[in-house]
Amino acid sequence: MKLLDISKLLNARVLTGSNLLDYEVTSACGSDLMSDVMAYVTENVVMLTGLINLQVIRTAEMMDIKAVIFVRGKQPLENMVELAREKNIVIMATSLTMFPACGILYEAGLKGGLGTGR
Repeated sequence: MKLLDISKLLNARVLTGSNLLDYEVTSACGSDLMSDVMAYVTENVVMLTGLINLQVIRTAEMMDIKAVIFVRGKQPLENMVELAREKNIVIMATSLTMFPACGILYEAGLKGGLGTGR
């Protein structure tokens, strides 16, 4: 599924990387624990989180996650946006809570992004 389709499904605002919305992902991971993301995330994943700190973008970079979606109406800090731009990571924000956002993506065909590890 393309990131553009995800932004439409979740009614999400694209904050960075609008030129990267053709990138395709095959799974989604919803977590506020970056240690879980690092331990279990698979490839070609979009991450959904309500955690607002620089570690989210650092984790996305380390795990080669191309897009982060902030849920619950959370807005990333400016230093997060700057780092995401620098690292070519798409940032989106939606007013949906984690559970419905993940459910919408699951119903649309994305698989769970927590697997047996990288």
